[in-house]
Amino acid sequence: MSDDVLSVIPTDPHWQPSKAAADRAAAIVADLAPGTPGGVDAEIDVTWHDRLTAVDCGQNLERIGCPHCGMSIGTEWWADLLEANCEDGFATLAVELPCCGVESALDALDYDWPCGFARFEIAVWNPDRSWFTNEELAALAEVLGHPVRLRAHI
Repeated sequence: MSDDVLSVIPTDPHWQPSKAAADRAAAIVADLAPGTPGGVDAEIDVTWHDRLTAVDCGQNLERIGCPHCGMSIGTEWWADLLEANCEDGFATLAVELPCCGVESALDALDYDWPCGFARFEIAVWNPDRSWFTNEELAALAEVLGHPVRLRAHI
C-alpha cells in the first residue's frame, strides 16, 4: 500500500519560518486534513532541513520540461540527480541542463506533477484529499509569514 503525501513548502526554497509560525501552520493543516473518514488520522511532519531538499512527486512524475528550449528532460536524469543528493541535500539548485546545455535552476524546470525544493516543509501523510485550495494556501502563508506552494506525491 502506498502513502499519499501533501507537502507545503515556501516559494523561496531557502526560507525557513520561526518555530511558533510553523506550529500555527501545522495546526491549520491538521484542521484542513484530519485523515481518512472513520479511520486513520493524518500524520503531519514539520521539518527544517539543513540544506536544500527535493520535495518530489515520486512515481507520479510524468515529464520534466525545459523552460529554455522547450524540450523534454528525461526522468532518468532526474532520478540520478535525486539519488546523488538524497543524503546530503543540494548545495545549490544551479545545474547544466542535459537537453540544451543551458545553466538553469532546478526549481525553474516545468515538472508535470509538482516537484520543488525547500529547507522547510510541512508534509501531511494520508490526508484524504489531493490538494489545498488557493484560499487555504493563502491562510498558511499568512501564519507562516511567507508565500507557500503545494507539492503532492504518492
